[in-house]
Amino acid sequence: MKYFAALLLSAVLFVACGDDSSSSAPVPDPSEESSSSVEKTNESSSSAKPTSSEDKQSSSSVKKEDSSSSVVIASSSSVTPKSSSSEEVKQSSSSVVASSSSVVKSSSSFVRKDYTSADHSYSKLEDSRDHRIYKYLTIRGENKNGERDSVTVMAENLNVGVMVQGADDQSDDTKIEKYCYNNDTLNCYQYGGLYQWAEAMQLPSECNTKSCADLIKPNHQGICPNGWRLLTYDDYYIVVHADENVDPLVEGVRARAFGGHNYSGYSLIGAGYNWGYKFSRKDESTYWHYPEEGRSNDVNIASFVGYQTKSSTSNSTQDTYKTNGFSVRCVMVE
Repeated sequence: MKYFAALLLSAVLFVACGDDSSSSAPVPDPSEESSSSVEKTNESSSSAKPTSSEDKQSSSSVKKEDSSSSVVIASSSSVTPKSSSSEEVKQSSSSVVASSSSVVKSSSSFVRKDYTSADHSYSKLEDSRDHRIYKYLTIRGENKNGERDSVTVMAENLNVGVMVQGADDQSDDTKIEKYCYNNDTLNCYQYGGLYQWAEAMQLPSECNTKSCADLIKPNHQGICPNGWRLLTYDDYYIVVHADENVDPLVEGVRARAFGGHNYSGYSLIGAGYNWGYKFSRKDESTYWHYPEEGRSNDVNIASFVGYQTKSSTSNSTQDTYKTNGFSVRCVMVE
């Protein structure tokens, strides 16, 4: 009996240890991965890999080198959207298109959170296309040349267009299309829409897979309302170096719910993103396309982007796929 009891006890301990070691780890944010998947950069660097553990890459790749480092980007076949077969993309209406009662709730049953700062005064803009109201303010600070400068910018992410499923490209050039996180329109209402590069630029969708640098204009409007233009890296530099911000400066850019202090009033939030046709990291991370193509990688498939995570302390940029769906901020043309 003693021998049998000892064997039973050993079996119980073995099972308990096995259960503990099998606990799963959280999926990492592409901006927090090792250099084998994404190279993070700061204000002075722009070389990064437009890859992610969330981005289903093909086995073929193209290696491209610059003067400082070797970077790997996926071949164009790896950024082709998922198969258009009914099994993979065109899901049945019963599983994708939820009824209006479950997806589109009235404002009376859903209270939109306000992430702006009570320490700032905001003006309001009405977008004549859909009559949405956006808050904006003028932020004064220092530009990248060390000079006094200012920018009048929205304190909310843009939300315009018709929602398409996250597994699809925004390929209808006759209308503005957007992703809503998890294909839920309430997330667009709260966090703004997510847009591929060509959609945000309001360029032909083919520009996501070929260079269209000659079509990018000064004060590029893109999908912003009339009188407004897309946020640039230079604009965001002023926001980060706003008069009110203190080290670490990016915490003065982010809303309090996004790990910041919002000293600038910019109210950056963790809108998440659609990376490789998969939604991820809402409330934890956010990316936005700048109106320019990649600075170090293949311009046919890469754009230059800014990003923040809830725990980051740097003004971060990188190159990544034009087909990724990111947030949009607009700046007043002055």
